[in-house]
Amino acid sequence: MPNTKAIGVAFADPQFDSVTAGAIYAGSSDSPVVQASAASVNQFYVTASHASGGVRGIYARTNFTGAGAGETLRAFSTVAAAQGSGQTTNGAHISMSVNAGGSISGAGNALRATLGVATGVTPGGTLAAIQVDSDFPNTVTLPGSAAFLRFTNSNSGTITNLMNVPAAMVATDVASAVSHTIRIVDSAGTPYYLMVSDAA
Repeated sequence: MPNTKAIGVAFADPQFDSVTAGAIYAGSSDSPVVQASAASVNQFYVTASHASGGVRGIYARTNFTGAGAGETLRAFSTVAAAQGSGQTTNGAHISMSVNAGGSISGAGNALRATLGVATGVTPGGTLAAIQVDSDFPNTVTLPGSAAFLRFTNSNSGTITNLMNVPAAMVATDVASAVSHTIRIVDSAGTPYYLMVSDAA
């Protein structure tokens, strides 16, 4: 349907539905926007030439003031057909690139996740800066290479450190006996075991 909402911007896309109470709608679960060829459905291109401060291409913030919960951003990809050889599908793909002439004086992160708690607050619950989930029944057979986290060097260069952790996390070995192992698998599918102890 053609857009008929007078909101200060003229939309030519006939699949743009409406703006209602400040919320933008395009398609629905019953009548989604149909894209039959490769494309970026929503595009924002920004050039930031500022000398200081920060620029955010998209800024979204939600203040939860009631008893309900939720999210500020939800990305959800569903695969409902057999994909071609070598195709890759992601729920989200976030990148940061340093190009010719560029340099970083502080931190440069492709993805940054921050857990914050205000002074004097006792939040309760189970807290983490990142939670990595799985969601499938026990009747599903996964490939042996499946894992909660996968590390890859996608170009010819390599990163040799798995993690960079605060020095306070590294404790001096006091010759505690190995009590458990944590299983990992390499890119070839070979399993290895990290030796850990239940005593400091």
